[in-house]
Amino acid sequence: MPLAVLAAAGVAAAAPPAVEAEAYLVIGDPDGRELLAHAPDERRPVASITKLMTVLVALERASLDETVVVQPAAASIGESTIFLQTGDRIPVRDLAIAALVPSANDAATALALHVGKGSIRRFVLLMNRKARELQMTRTRYANPHGLDQPGHVSTARDSVTLLRAALENPFIRRYAHAARAQIAGGREVLTTDVLLGRVPGIVGAKTGHTDGAGWSQVALVRRGGVQVAAVVLGAATKETRNTSLAGLLEWGVSTYVSVRAVDAARVYARAEVGWSKDPVLIRAPRTLVRIVSLDVPLRERVVAPRVLPLPVRKGQEVGEVRVYARGRLVARSPLLADRTVTRPGVLGRVGWYAGRAAHHVAGIFS
Repeated sequence: MPLAVLAAAGVAAAAPPAVEAEAYLVIGDPDGRELLAHAPDERRPVASITKLMTVLVALERASLDETVVVQPAAASIGESTIFLQTGDRIPVRDLAIAALVPSANDAATALALHVGKGSIRRFVLLMNRKARELQMTRTRYANPHGLDQPGHVSTARDSVTLLRAALENPFIRRYAHAARAQIAGGREVLTTDVLLGRVPGIVGAKTGHTDGAGWSQVALVRRGGVQVAAVVLGAATKETRNTSLAGLLEWGVSTYVSVRAVDAARVYARAEVGWSKDPVLIRAPRTLVRIVSLDVPLRERVVAPRVLPLPVRKGQEVGEVRVYARGRLVARSPLLADRTVTRPGVLGRVGWYAGRAAHHVAGIFS
């Protein structure tokens, strides 16, 4: 019979932080739950968060060691750049690093032109195809760098989806949380992400800012077995964005707790074995610890016999316990007999029957 169990008795989740942004979203793992959201599916500019898709698409179609010849369209792009010049020869690796770490627009454009064989439009078609593949249903790209352009939009939810997909690539995972890196010519490039020094456990992140997008960022942290992704879009200032996103990440982690989903010290059932012997205790062989959300009760189902036929040996599997959170199986364990009980021999059985008969006779006369 299912039994509701508190995930963390006496522990309440802290109140969510105040967030000043046009849209935001917090997603928690391992259950993938939406923990907090405001306008998560509203289409809006996302600035350089776009570059996660640019690098992801580029690395699917070009090797890191390929040499890119910088074209005039890349050298002339404005705002954040690594000052590429027309005719420069630079590896795909360095352009990808520059697009991720200092968020260079010229590097992203050079990658797009290289993979798109001289056509930004061709490369953008690949970006949009990849967005559909990832089920980023409300995203449409118009350029590879994220500068404001009509029709270039995404959402908070799609931004989290993109970050998760991008971090599956080992190269992106390495540089999406790098504070600094070196590229061609011994040049050192620095990150645009100040949260790397403020929030422990960042696995990957990407900042973005334009006049149309405001100050935006998506990030994923992993700490103590908990993984939380959060995004802030359209904050009014850089510091507001940083404070809001840091608060969301910390709060998201705090909403999870470690619990003993299966406890080896607990007696899950008692099984009668007859012959006037003590019941066999039924236990799990080991404790299983799981990370669960504070506000999600656990439900367990114990399957174990009321009576066990003899003989029973210690460690014999006699049942099972399953633990669920919102219908999702989070832990499963066999249940074992805690001791050996042999079947009585002929003399033992005769003695037991004689004792029972004497007991009944005494009951009649009493």
